[in-house]
Amino acid sequence: MLFLNILLAGTSGVGKTPPGKEPESKSGLKYINVGDLAQEEQLYDGYDEEYACPILDDDRVVDELDNQMREGSYFFVLRTDTNVLHERLETRGYNEKKLTDNIQCEIFQVLYEETTASYKEEIMHQLPKNNVDQILSSGSKTKTPDLKTEWMKRLRCVKYRK
Repeated sequence: MLFLNILLAGTSGVGKTPPGKEPESKSGLKYINVGDLAQEEQLYDGYDEEYACPILDDDRVVDELDNQMREGSYFFVLRTDTNVLHERLETRGYNEKKLTDNIQCEIFQVLYEETTASYKEEIMHQLPKNNVDQILSSGSKTKTPDLKTEWMKRLRCVKYRK
């Protein structure tokens, strides 16, 4: 049996969590928060004093996610306006360096570039998102689409790794 995997990526603060949880609650799709996964499995490679946060062990995180992914996976890199992002990160209490670096990551599309280096182009999508309604209604005429059906209609199953 083939399962659909929809992976949401993006700079800290673009708003991955609300749309990630929405499909799970409406369609039964499994939601995995990488931050929570890293904490549960201790997928860290030290602590960064300058950013005041743990350092993810990228290889271990990718290995763990690969174990959970199957054919039919798609990557959506969420993007948001940098003014909106700045406000969100300030609200979270990010220090100036962390805030500036995250804004620069968004401006220079760092996450999209990194994911396209590992995954096939046909499964990669960028979605602008300044609020939850934008992503939940993306590509749909209704405000609250059946997300699993919408995603399935819009995507065809292909291998997810290059």
